[in-house]
Formats: sequence, structure tokens, C-alpha cells
Amino acid sequence: MDHLSTAELEVGLDDVRESPSDGGKVELIVSRPAVGERQVLEEGMLDGATGLAGDSWHTRGSTRTADGSPHPGMQLTVMNSRAALLVARDPDRRMLAGDQLYVDLDPSPVNLPPGTRLAVGSAVIEVTDQPHLGCAKFAARFGKDAWRFVNSKVGRELRLRGLNARVIVAGTVRPGDVIQKLADTAADDHRRKLRGAGWRA
Repeated sequence: MDHLSTAELEVGLDDVRESPSDGGKVELIVSRPAVGERQVLEEGMLDGATGLAGDSWHTRGSTRTADGSPHPGMQLTVMNSRAALLVARDPDRRMLAGDQLYVDLDPSPVNLPPGTRLAVGSAVIEVTDQPHLGCAKFAARFGKDAWRFVNSKVGRELRLRGLNARVIVAGTVRPGDVIQKLADTAADDHRRKLRGAGWRA
């Protein structure tokens, strides 16, 4: 498939900017059982110890940790579904970006600064301060223009490449679930409610 040029990508920004600031929707859930492998899920289990069940995050080392262990602030990567479709062009190719959750929600740092907690399905996740940028694999899959685009000033302002998050409250998430911002007190109430229902936070 031909990749879009920078000019063509810029045309699609208006649609990306129209993503809801809150109360968005989960469009796609993808696990990465191994490097280069993708599995689309109809239901994802999120857990504070392993991240997304079936995903290889907990077995992947990180150059951002002193001992090379998996980075706790990079358990989940969340990408705007409109941005993913813009660079992928085909809905079936969105998963190649390598993220686990694709959501119709404005992920910009202005809307979702580090520490923001999001209720997604019966789980709660928290946006971390770890940057998520396009790499060589992203360029190979979507083109060098797309790689430069998501890493550009506007790309970072809109977080076109997505964000890193960690699981705060364990739970399940399904395509179509609402994803919404929580105040700290709301997140605590959500955790207590789920514990009462038998969920492990």
C-alpha cells in the first residue's frame, strides 16, 4: 500500500482534532504475544502486574529502567483511532502501529496530562509521563513522512503517536466501551466498587 505524503497527512488533521475530549469510545484492542505478532481481542483483561493479558509487555526489557526490566510506566500504549487510521489508511492495518488500545479520544497532553486517570470498561488506567514516539518500525510500516509527522511539533502537541499508561484498577475492556476521565476521588470510588464486586485492584 502506498504511504501518504506529509501534505496528505495534514489534510486529515481536522478529523483527528474533532476527537472527543471525554466520553470517547474504545475502537480496537490488540495484544502483542511476541515481537511482530498481533492479536485482535474481543475482550481484554487489564491487570496491574502484567498489563494486558496475553501481551508481552511484562517479558520485554526497557532501556529506560536501570536494570533493563519492563518499565511500569509503559504497560499500555494508547493511540487515537483516527490518527491510526490516518497513517494506516486501512482499518485492518491500524494494529501495525503496535499499540494495545485504539480509542476515539483526544490524547493530547493538554487534555490528558500525566496523572490523568481514565475509566475504560471496568478498569482504570493512568496516563504516565513516558514519551511515546514513532520509531524505525513505524516508518517501515507507514512511511517516513508519517514517522516525521507524528514526531513533529504538531504531532507531539496532539500526541499523534499515542501515550503510555499503566493499570490502576484491574478489569475488562471491550470494543465499544466508553473511556472517560476520572477525578482522583472518582477513581477511588470506582476501585472500591469493583473490589466489592470481586475485582482485584
